[in-house]
Amino acid sequence: MTMQPFSGLKVVDLSDLIAGEFLARLFADMGAEVTRVEPPDGARTRHVGPWAGGAPGLENSLTFWTYNAGKRSVVLDLSAEGGGRLAPLLADADMVVMTWQPARLAELGLDPYELSARYPRLVVVSVTPFGLTGPWADYRFSDLTALAAAGPLAQCGYDDRSVPPVNPGGPQAQHTATAFARIGALAALIERQATGLGQVLDVSIHGANAMNTELGVPFWLYNRVPVLRQTCRHAQPVVTQPAMFACADGSYVYYTLILADQHSWKILVQWMDEAGMAAMLTDPAFDDVLHRQAHMGQIQELVECFFLIQDGHTAYLEGQRRGLPIGIVNAPEDLLEDEHLKARGFFVPVDTESEHGTVLFPGESCRFSAWNPAPRRRAPRLGENSPE
Repeated sequence: MTMQPFSGLKVVDLSDLIAGEFLARLFADMGAEVTRVEPPDGARTRHVGPWAGGAPGLENSLTFWTYNAGKRSVVLDLSAEGGGRLAPLLADADMVVMTWQPARLAELGLDPYELSARYPRLVVVSVTPFGLTGPWADYRFSDLTALAAAGPLAQCGYDDRSVPPVNPGGPQAQHTATAFARIGALAALIERQATGLGQVLDVSIHGANAMNTELGVPFWLYNRVPVLRQTCRHAQPVVTQPAMFACADGSYVYYTLILADQHSWKILVQWMDEAGMAAMLTDPAFDDVLHRQAHMGQIQELVECFFLIQDGHTAYLEGQRRGLPIGIVNAPEDLLEDEHLKARGFFVPVDTESEHGTVLFPGESCRFSAWNPAPRRRAPRLGENSPE
């Protein structure tokens, strides 16, 4: 078949936050026709680096490329002309994505619920820092403050808790909200198939991230025990053993020692013994989990030394061959040479139709047996599809 999952679906993207831009791009990735509405000076992300070729410019923002690939672009000055200019776009749209907070919506003369009433089949997706209601609805926002206020940031950092929490890379708070918004938008579209009616979906970045604290909330609700942030490990009420191991080539592997797993323990000891690194671990006393737990420090030191005598990729592949859940710690630039991603054709060439030529873009995140993948297309030029 030549159809894609969202072929025929029309989405209008009014976002000025990445959370909304990313949501709309995910629909474009699966075949939807997404129209990016931009102000005359371009979307906010056009002004954010890094820049293709190191040259700042509205058409060179890699941030804009990332979150707007596959979309169309029209220019509308909503600040000067009001929301009435949107009517031709919304009249036959299936979904509109917006990220303005209530005060800004009022300035623009836009109300999600009025839009829903005016266009009954339209699914109106609002993704805002704190939702459309509540005492914080118009508070200022950044990705870092979102992670902080919602709880995840307190769980990100190092074993040394005198060091403040550490912000994870990228707009993680907004990506989290995008994931929840995508689920909600799909549910609203499915409901529309039954009723013929759209609805307003109010997604709070704050609320989405409050759902993303792993076991932090349950431990406190049920046991009144706070979790402790730990270096490259899940936050837990007690300190767990380190799971990141340095290797001879300067890379790292991730391996969690689960001492109670007898099968994995025997595999690990045999592997270490073959390398002459098992030392006293072959002693039958270590077959007893209680004995292992009592000597956890010594075991940890031996495993650290064991990984230090081999390079990370070799340790990763050999550990997996033996059935151990070992992972290689890849940097983003390492992914372009990842043999598994290469074998699956994950990165695909995209012609930028500019001096930057053809570049690699991430391909589909999931594959369907009933649909072909939508072809990857570059991000649009500013106003490229504006009516004459």
